[in-house]
This record gives sequence, C-alpha cells and structure tokens, in this order.
Amino acid sequence: MRAAFFVLAQLQNSSDIELPHLTGLDARIAERIAPTLADLGFELVRLSVLGRETPTIQIMADRANGSLISVEDCEQISHAVGAVLDVDDPIPGAWMLEVSSAGIDRPLTRGKDWERFAGHLARVELEIPRDGRKRFSGTAIGTRDGSAIMRLDDGSEVALPLTEIRKARLVLTDALIEASALLSGVGAAASDEESGEAKRRAPKLNPKKPGKKN
Repeated sequence: MRAAFFVLAQLQNSSDIELPHLTGLDARIAERIAPTLADLGFELVRLSVLGRETPTIQIMADRANGSLISVEDCEQISHAVGAVLDVDDPIPGAWMLEVSSAGIDRPLTRGKDWERFAGHLARVELEIPRDGRKRFSGTAIGTRDGSAIMRLDDGSEVALPLTEIRKARLVLTDALIEASALLSGVGAAASDEESGEAKRRAPKLNPKKPGKKN
C-alpha cells in the first residue's frame, strides 16, 4: 500500500511536467513515469508501446537540460521506471522495457524542444496535410500559440500545430554536434562516442509478471 500511495502522490505533480503529445496507453504510461524521471533529473522525450504478445515499452529520455544521457543513466532509468510500472501494472502479463538516449539528431516532441533547439535544421511530417503538404524542412524558430514555428528555405515562416505533428527530428549538422557538445559540457569527441545507437541503448529488461511463460 505504501508503494501505491507513493506513485499516486507523484501523479498529483505530473501536470507541471511537459510531456510529448501521446494518446491511449502510451499517454497513460508517460503520465505515470514522468514524475519519477523528473526526480532523477531526466525528461521523457518519446514513448512507444510496440508488440502484442510481449509488448516492449520503448522510452527515449535526456537530461533536464537537454544533454545526452549515458548507458549508466539508461540502466538507472530502467530500474526506476520498471519499479513504478510493476506497481501500477498498466500492461497485463509480461512486458519488456527498453531505454535509450534521445541522440544528437533527436526528435522534437515538445514545445520546449523547439525553443531549446531554435536555430537548428529540422524535418517535420504532419498527420494532416497543411497547405497541400505533409512534409516540411527548415530552421526551427520556436513556438507560438501551441504551434512549432519553422523558417523554410524560401525565407517564409510556417506555423505547425504541435498536436498535428506526426514526427519531427533535428537534422544532424556540424553546428548541432558542436551545440550538443557544449550543452553536455564535454568535448566533441565525447559527443561522437555517445552518438552510436548501440552505445546509447541499455539492455532490455523482462520483469517477471503474473501470466509470464518461462
């Protein structure tokens, strides 16, 4: 009962945390784990639940200042989030948990991402066509009235509602690599070391849960 009460107390503060735009089960899990991540000094960048028989909960996170997390951080997040989900049990039966860094060419899933990485190149795909097109590329400017603002190649600006963005990601450039290194407080060489997907990904966990077949 104490563990359940602790999780409930955390949820009461989740409204102060900016989360990616998610729906359904993804949104429910994000709301449950975001306070735990915040307590550890991390933020949720993206969350997806994939598969049916043994679903995999994929979590992408970074530090509160936007810098990359390490493999050790991924392991810490895995254990902390796994404990919360064991108590809350949003998925019946067995599930797997996978945690990775957002990476340098990271997704832009929240308004703060567009503000934090203003001035860098980005690509966007919308759920619904806008002005006859779904895909946009240009320079991130920031946000305004719930929309991401981009400056296109022709110099014009476009406002893309955050709730209508299917996916958005930074474009890997020398300027972005340098900015990420400065944000992390490390040299470019260290940033390059963190850029490999294998080095950013923590081992999968498979908690034993009721109904799990060994």
